[in-house]
Amino acid sequence: MTPNDLKFVTDLAAAKLSEGAAERDIALVQEQLGRYPRGMVAVGARCVCGNPLAVVTRPLLPGGIPFPTTCYLTGPEVVKAVSHVEANGEMPSYTALVEQDEDVRAAYERAHELYLGFRHALAERLGDDESHIEGISAGGMPVRVKCLHALVAQSLVMGPGVNPIGDRVLERIRGEFDPAVCRCGLRADDADDANDAEGNDRKEGED
Repeated sequence: MTPNDLKFVTDLAAAKLSEGAAERDIALVQEQLGRYPRGMVAVGARCVCGNPLAVVTRPLLPGGIPFPTTCYLTGPEVVKAVSHVEANGEMPSYTALVEQDEDVRAAYERAHELYLGFRHALAERLGDDESHIEGISAGGMPVRVKCLHALVAQSLVMGPGVNPIGDRVLERIRGEFDPAVCRCGLRADDADDANDAEGNDRKEGED
């Protein structure tokens, strides 16, 4: 990892932890997922209306459970849109892109390193043990595409230009989901039950 990349993930971890996880945000994410968001330490990305789109989860959940998926997608509309891409059977084509395009492969490997660096920076600040998930990022990185939800979550949390596959998926679903356009079924001041993230939740221990 380059010094600039190290500074980027270190500063990002510090910024997210300084914002923390407000009780209101935790309650909204609980509504989104249909369960309490264990280990949530911050909102990683928000819709323009303020609702969480992705959260930052600590490397070690309560009870000492290792959790590699640091950037976790929660917004029901984006989860649904990404699920549609997965249901269309697009992951093999994204894996082929990683394997065959040298630039994409290099960017994907960098995304993997940034993911690990971000989680390490969080672990250092939180005092969490990473030994059981050392070298494991999410979404199949760095050699294949296993879970688009995890890759899109990284793109939303870390910004464009970090994960080439997450960025491509966000562009692909622009007509169905756009972080700059609120399509939330779950409103900040009138939260309705939204369990469309169930498919994302099932991947919790797999990504």
